[in-house]
Amino acid sequence: MSSEYIISEPTSMDKEILQHAVHEQFKPDHILRFPDASQIHFNEVQKLRLEYKNILRIDHLWDFSSLSKLELNNNAIEKIQGLDHLINLTWLNLSFNQIEKIEGLECVQKLEVLNLSNNKISVIENMDTLENLTHFFISNNLIGQLDNVLYLRKFKNLAAFNLFGNPFLNEGDYRFFIAAYFPKLMFLDSRILDQKTRKEASIKYHYVLEKMRLEELELHQADEARQRHEAELKLHRDAFVEFLNGSSLFRTMFKDDPKAQTLHCAPGMDSLIQRYLLSSWFPNPCHQMGELCTQLFERGLAEHKRRETEVKSFFSCQEKAVTDCQEKASQMLAKFNHEHKEASLFRVHNDILLARDARKEDLPDDVIMLFEDRDAVIDALATAHNNHLLKINDRETQLTTGISAWKEALIKGIRDEELKRNRMNISDIHRYVDNLREQLEELI
Repeated sequence: MSSEYIISEPTSMDKEILQHAVHEQFKPDHILRFPDASQIHFNEVQKLRLEYKNILRIDHLWDFSSLSKLELNNNAIEKIQGLDHLINLTWLNLSFNQIEKIEGLECVQKLEVLNLSNNKISVIENMDTLENLTHFFISNNLIGQLDNVLYLRKFKNLAAFNLFGNPFLNEGDYRFFIAAYFPKLMFLDSRILDQKTRKEASIKYHYVLEKMRLEELELHQADEARQRHEAELKLHRDAFVEFLNGSSLFRTMFKDDPKAQTLHCAPGMDSLIQRYLLSSWFPNPCHQMGELCTQLFERGLAEHKRRETEVKSFFSCQEKAVTDCQEKASQMLAKFNHEHKEASLFRVHNDILLARDARKEDLPDDVIMLFEDRDAVIDALATAHNNHLLKINDRETQLTTGISAWKEALIKGIRDEELKRNRMNISDIHRYVDNLREQLEELI
C-alpha cells in the first residue's frame, strides 16, 4: 500500500480515490498504459482494493462494470449500497466495518464469496439473489439466534462459512447443528467437517431433519405449482385470452350487473332460473356461452403460437441479414484499406438502407306475481341485456386493443433498434473518415 495516500478522516468514494487505487494495482510496466489519471478506463478494471482508507460511503462505482473482486475491508462503512452496477462481481470483502444490516446485494447475482466478518450485523437476511454463493463469512457479529443460520440452507452451492464469535455460540456445541442441517458443507470456521461429526449430527437430529425435509418438500411442490400457474396465466395474457377458458365471462356478466341482481330478488325467480337452466327445451346458456368462449380461447392460443413463430422467424432472418451485411462490410473495408495502403488514396462510400344473438307456457302463480308490473320487468330485462352486451363488447375491445398494442410495440421496438444500429454505423463511418482525413492531411 502506498503510504502517501492513507486517509485519516472518514470520507466517501470519489473519482480521485478510485483513480489512485487503480494506479496502485498496476506494476511499473503496466502503468505506461495509463500515463494520465484521466485516461483510466474504469470499465476494464477487474480487481479493486480500497482497504484502510476510512471510507464511510460506497459510491462512484457505476463505471466498474467488469469488476469481479472488490476489497473494502477495514473502513468505516455503515451501509451496503452503491453496488447496483457491479453485475460481474464474484468476490466482496466488507469485513471490519460498521455495517448493521445485510442489504443492497440484489444486483450482484454472480457473487460467490462474501465476507461480512467483524461488523454489527444481528440478522442474516436479504441475500436471496445470491444463488452462486459458495463462501460466506460472518464471524464476530451480533447473530443471537442459531436458527437464523438456517436461512443459508437455500444456497445449494455453499461449501464453507465462518460463524465464530457470534452470541449464539453460548447455546452449546453448534458444530453438530450445522453439520446436520448442512450436509454438503465442507468447512465450518476454517475447519473441515469430518465424517465422524456428520454421523453423530445425523443421529442426534434425525427426527428434526426428517420433519424439516418433508416441510421443505411440500413448500417446493407448492412453489412449483404456483410457478406453473403463473406461467400458464402469463401465456393466456400474452395471447389476450385470459379467463376465457370456461364460463367465467358468462358469470361475470351477472356478477357485475345490478339489474340482474334485482330480478333475482323477485319471488320465485331462483326456481324459475333453475328450471330454465335445466330445461330440455332450451340449450343451457351458461354451457353454450362457455363453449363459445372455449373456442375463442383455443383460437387465441393457436394464433399466439403462430405469431410467436412468425416473430421468431422475422428476428432470425433479421439477424442473418445483419450478419451477412456485416461480413460484406468487413470484406469491403478490408479491401478498401488494402487499396488505401497501396495507393495512399482517400475515398469513403456511405450507403444506408432503411429497410419495413319462450315460448310462453302456463306459468305457476309465483311466476305470475313476478310479471304483475310488466313494464318494470321489461325494463329490467332490457337493461340487464344491455349490460351483458356491454360486458362482451368490453372484453372484445380488450382483446383487440391488446393485440394492437402488442403489434405496435413490436414494430416500434424493431424500428428503434434499427435506427440505433444505423446511427452507430454512421458514427463509426464518420470516425473512420476523420481518421483517413487526418492521414491524408499528414501526407499533404
